[in-house]
Amino acid sequence: MMNRRSFIQRMGLVTGAAFVSLNSKAFNQLKREKTIKGRVLSGKKGIANVVISDGFSVVLTDAKGNYTIEPNEKAVSIFMSTPSGYEFKTDDRVARHYEKLGSRNEYDFELKALKLNDNRHKFIIWADPQVKNKKDVKQMMETSVPDVQQLLKNMPKDTLVHGICVGDIVWDNHALFPDYNLAVSQMGIPFFQALGNHDMDYRKGGDETSDVTFKEVYGPTYYSFNRGKAHYVVLDDVRYLGTEREYDGYITEDQLNWLGKDLEHVDKNNLLIINLHIPVHNSVKNKEDFYALLKGYTNVHIMSGHTHFNKNVIRDGIYEHNHGTVCGAWWTGPICEDGTPRGYGVYDVDGTKLTWYYKSTGLEREKQVSVFTDRLTNQSRLIANVWNWDPDWKVEYFLDGKAMGLMENQIGYDPLSVTLYKGDQLPAGRTFPEPRKTDHIFVAHFDPSVKKVKVTATDRFGEKFSAEAEV
Repeated sequence: MMNRRSFIQRMGLVTGAAFVSLNSKAFNQLKREKTIKGRVLSGKKGIANVVISDGFSVVLTDAKGNYTIEPNEKAVSIFMSTPSGYEFKTDDRVARHYEKLGSRNEYDFELKALKLNDNRHKFIIWADPQVKNKKDVKQMMETSVPDVQQLLKNMPKDTLVHGICVGDIVWDNHALFPDYNLAVSQMGIPFFQALGNHDMDYRKGGDETSDVTFKEVYGPTYYSFNRGKAHYVVLDDVRYLGTEREYDGYITEDQLNWLGKDLEHVDKNNLLIINLHIPVHNSVKNKEDFYALLKGYTNVHIMSGHTHFNKNVIRDGIYEHNHGTVCGAWWTGPICEDGTPRGYGVYDVDGTKLTWYYKSTGLEREKQVSVFTDRLTNQSRLIANVWNWDPDWKVEYFLDGKAMGLMENQIGYDPLSVTLYKGDQLPAGRTFPEPRKTDHIFVAHFDPSVKKVKVTATDRFGEKFSAEAEV
């Protein structure tokens, strides 16, 4: 195992004092030509039609792998949209698909061909690890990281897998970025990062300077890459409002302009996976401008976090997966505020087909439902929480082995979340988590004479998951 101290020393302790602002006078005085150039190579061979961008312009390499680009005055890096069929460039598994712009006039990118066809691959989505201190880090390293390691161990040999963290890597404590990077290194797969509201620099100006530390550690806050027939986009939809910790959900015009240019090079029938922190469907103020860019794309999935609950939303054929979090209710218990176990999303790509499930930390893959019973005045009640439910699921119940049909879908509270989090004295240590109503609760009533209940949930892919309880 890598020596932790040397790893952190090599990564650099991440504090505000450690960095020179990319907007500083020293940076802007660096001399370079108005136009820069470079090559994308695999060995000695130039690779054609690779997308290169500064976050404003988008260009393609020519037949010999050459490109030229005129960087925008606001650009701080140049990045490559890694093409299908090639390994991701990483540093200890952290994505490094970019070069910081400095005084040089040439920036080359080296690619290494994959040994496997990447039309079939997997990826995982981590939402909100959100470590605030070393105690949180310890939980992450002792629970979440081993869970991913075991998941990968159980996959067939040579499976292509990568990860994407959709923000809130840390909880305002940037000195813990190296601890997260160590977690990525130990999981052993390439990981891409999106900016969350707790990953920003506060009180350093406005939105344009709120991402200086993040960029220093992880590079551009929006970019794209490819694997097989899937095109991945990472966006920054957190807009810092410049006073204390105020922010909102907003995708800047610069990003939207860039996204439009990036998507010009993507087949509309390809799988399009967009990753960001704040959920779009109800929290991004200019979501209609964003959705407008996706018109004509037939297979779009949005991956988000931020909320600390799990919710699936389908709008005009666009499927948004708002994930339960790695940290659950901020590392205070085994579940999120809606009763979803802390965990992460696991996705399987086969050509342009996407399938998925939610992996609860420390639990078997088959654990997708929790059941509870309680006694009312003259009858009993069965409550099921099916945390990764969407309208294409079917939830049935059985009483003493007899099939009773479908359960009623309701908006309500998860009973365990009420037990663990309700009131200003719970949970111990951080009392602000509270039970949250969710749309993946199912209810049925039954006679008190029943001895055994069972719930079977069938997902949109036809896979069945069951949970039962003695009454």
